[in-house]
Amino acid sequence: MLEVKNLSKSFDKLCVLKDINFTVEKGEVVAVIGPSGSGKSTLLRCVNQLEKAGGGEINVCGINMMHTNEKGKAVFADTKTLREIRLKTGLVFQNFNLFPHMTVLRNITEAPTLVLKKSKAEAREHAIELLRKMGLEAKADAYPSELSGGQQQRVSIARALALDPEILFFDEPTSALDPELTGEILKVIKELANDGMTMVIVTHEMAFAHDVADKVIFMEGGYIVDEGTPEHLFGDNASDRLKQFLQRFNQH
Repeated sequence: MLEVKNLSKSFDKLCVLKDINFTVEKGEVVAVIGPSGSGKSTLLRCVNQLEKAGGGEINVCGINMMHTNEKGKAVFADTKTLREIRLKTGLVFQNFNLFPHMTVLRNITEAPTLVLKKSKAEAREHAIELLRKMGLEAKADAYPSELSGGQQQRVSIARALALDPEILFFDEPTSALDPELTGEILKVIKELANDGMTMVIVTHEMAFAHDVADKVIFMEGGYIVDEGTPEHLFGDNASDRLKQFLQRFNQH
């Protein structure tokens, strides 16, 4: 579903992603962990076309998004192909990013009607079904400001799902929430995993990464330092640096 090869990205002279290589299979849940500033969010942004990678190769659902030519220059697919790829991916941000002037229902139906050209009735039916799944059916006519943080994040997950993406990306979906609301979101993501949704999740929730992910990627300093099953990475086989990183979480 996703193949990333030798990916690099710099901001001016600062290299934030260095030779990143990994794959995501259909139905797989991949957790990306690591200290702040290790390049996790930038990686998601490059794959979701919010940033332009400087080099390497990205393939989404078998379609080439970018590659590096023989002169070492990054070459991106044409606009039509990039749009096609964009429709296959969904991204849930840490700060919800809902439209404050739109109701919950309109936040979810806006893109399917404009982008997928669905009829209003069809978009509404799908939105109500997603809200039901999120336990928020009663909030369809509410505005984001009338919702708790956990409810807003569930709406933003429903909004991402409304476009029927093949891969869903989460950028620290619980970092703006208190511990009680965090549990609500992790439960929703677990249910999506059980439904077979392909997901890549940048997270600081180690117990969640251990329980839900099929594969864990540990990043530091722009590199993938360690990668493997949760059993491997959270067990005795972890590198000393990863053990040191995990220790911080075990103290809480």
